[in-house]
Amino acid sequence: MTGIEALTQAGQVMVASGCGGTGRELGAYTDLTGLAFVTRSITLDPRTGGAMPRVAETPSGLVNAVGLPNPGLEHFLATELPWLVRAGARVFVSIAGATIGEYAELARRLARAPGVAGIELNLGAPDQLGEHLFEVREPHHAAGVVAAVRREFPADLPVLAKLRPDHSRVSEGARMASEAGATAVVIGNTVPAAMPDGRPGGLSGPAIGPLALRCVAEVSHALPGLPVVATGGIASTEDARRFLALGAHAVQIGTALLHDPTTVARVRADLGTDLREDSP
Repeated sequence: MTGIEALTQAGQVMVASGCGGTGRELGAYTDLTGLAFVTRSITLDPRTGGAMPRVAETPSGLVNAVGLPNPGLEHFLATELPWLVRAGARVFVSIAGATIGEYAELARRLARAPGVAGIELNLGAPDQLGEHLFEVREPHHAAGVVAAVRREFPADLPVLAKLRPDHSRVSEGARMASEAGATAVVIGNTVPAAMPDGRPGGLSGPAIGPLALRCVAEVSHALPGLPVVATGGIASTEDARRFLALGAHAVQIGTALLHDPTTVARVRADLGTDLREDSP
């Protein structure tokens, strides 16, 4: 099975990183069986995250300054991953590191972990939200991480590169990530914003939907052979269909789950109906 085939098995709908909790929270509302679940970003060592408050609602979405809190790889492998596997989820582990070497080490250890369907490289966190993490300022930085991870991770499992939704550089970044070995690119991350008290934050939700849509359209047009996973402002089946119509291979639902945790189940069911109706 190739990496692309493994991604195809995940279906057209995925849970975006950090928005499904540990899985236990979302599992109360959605059957996780077969669902492509992207974990919160995992680092080698535990991270406590940013200062409170970390989240603020806006009329058009959500601003967060969570700072990627997580229990570290050892705790994740011992508790969170086994639970997700038992629940039947297809687990894509989001990873973040302070150096390229840390990304590679995370990939090496996850390669031996049972139940991992793939990994997603967090390469597009807004400035200062990923404090003490490797700064991906240029497309070649992202490509360096992808190449290091690809050397440590099984060739038959997908490596997704999650990039900044910067329309002026996104096609270049996607091309370089692909050439470095990424199976697919995830287009649409939070964009730089500010919390009500002025602290740096990341904006997500409907407000960034049009920006993500433009970036997905540009990458799909420039690199038609590269699988694209779209995320950013997707809150309904119609939102998902717009991205898929522009060439996205799959979509990730994130912020909408914090408002309505049944969103991913509804969109997944609707798109499944679409596929059955299109079949001869």
